[in-house]
Amino acid sequence: MNSSTPASASARRGLFVVLEGGEGAGKTTQLRLLEAWLRQQGRDVLATREPGGTEIGERIRPLVLEHGQGEVDPRTEALLMAASRAAHVEQKIKPALAAGSVVLCDRYVDSSLAYQGAGRGLGVEAVEQINQWATDSLAPDLTVVLDVDPELSRARRAARDGGSAGDRIESAEADFHTRLREAFLQRAERFPTRYVVLDASDEVDAIQQQIRQRVAELLSADPYTVREDA
Repeated sequence: MNSSTPASASARRGLFVVLEGGEGAGKTTQLRLLEAWLRQQGRDVLATREPGGTEIGERIRPLVLEHGQGEVDPRTEALLMAASRAAHVEQKIKPALAAGSVVLCDRYVDSSLAYQGAGRGLGVEAVEQINQWATDSLAPDLTVVLDVDPELSRARRAARDGGSAGDRIESAEADFHTRLREAFLQRAERFPTRYVVLDASDEVDAIQQQIRQRVAELLSADPYTVREDA
C-alpha cells in the first residue's frame, strides 16, 4: 500500500498489530486480552505467534529455541526465523488481512532485527534485508513495544520457569538482553508513527487500556491506517 494514497472502500483491508519486547515483557498476556476485547466487538481476529503460526513454522520453532538441536550459529538462526516468517506471511497473515481480519502477532520482523541483528551481532541492516524479501515487505500497521528492563525480564523468566535457565535465547548472557532492549527502542524511535512504547513494569490492565486505545483509533480510521515505509 502506498503510504500517501488512501485505500478505496473496495480495497479496504484488515489491521496488522504486532507485540514486541524482550523475554518476560508480557506480550502473550497482552495479546490474549486484546484478542478477547476485539472478539467481543464482533471483529474477526487471527491471533498468532513467531516463530510458528503455520505447520512448517511450528516445526522450525524448536530448531531455533530448544537446546539439543546441534549447533545453530547466528546466520543459520536468522535464516530459520526468516523461513518460518515467509511461510507465516504467505499462508496465514496475508489471507487474513485480505479478508478484513485483525491480525495480532506475538513477534515479527523486529524480533529478528533485535535478536539476530543486534543480539547475535549479524547487523540490523543485513537481517532487515533478508526479512524484507521473506515478508514481501509486509509491515505492521502498529507495533507495540513492551519495554522491559533486563533485570525485570530475568526475574520474570525465573518465576515463570521455576528458576530454569530457559531456552537457547532466554539463557543468553545479560549483555545480549541489553542489546535487544536498545534495538527495540531504536526501531521505535525511527518510526514513531507506527510504534508505541509502553512500560512493561506497569499494571497489566493499564498497559492493555493503552493498547486498546491505539488500536481503536486505527480501526475507526478510513482507511484503517496510513503506513510509514518499513
